[in-house]
Amino acid sequence: MKIRLSWPAGHVTATLDDTPTAAALLAALPVDSTAHTWGEEVYFDTGLAPALEADAREVVEPGTVAFWPPGNALALPYGPTPMSEGDEPRLASACNVLGRIDGDPRALATVRSGDPIRVQKA
Repeated sequence: MKIRLSWPAGHVTATLDDTPTAAALLAALPVDSTAHTWGEEVYFDTGLAPALEADAREVVEPGTVAFWPPGNALALPYGPTPMSEGDEPRLASACNVLGRIDGDPRALATVRSGDPIRVQKA
């Protein structure tokens, strides 16, 4: 399952795993939102409210596609956040892991807070 995320300065695709949250996201596509940044992470409200999954975690790899339940948001870390220890991407709290950005996740560095962002099936 692939999705495409686009914003004014670029786009990336991502491959999603077979998880309940990924299925909920796919069923809701397309999703249009407003991007926010937090260190080297892009996040945005999806309007979805899935439950925290058993394998949710805070520390992930750069390029992880995660869902942050407290914010109903997709969280896309590509480097350290204000809560990181060293170079790890550390999310604000435990997140459901949905998949991974295809290619270089640093492409997300061109997203600016306030940018319109769209998620659709690839």
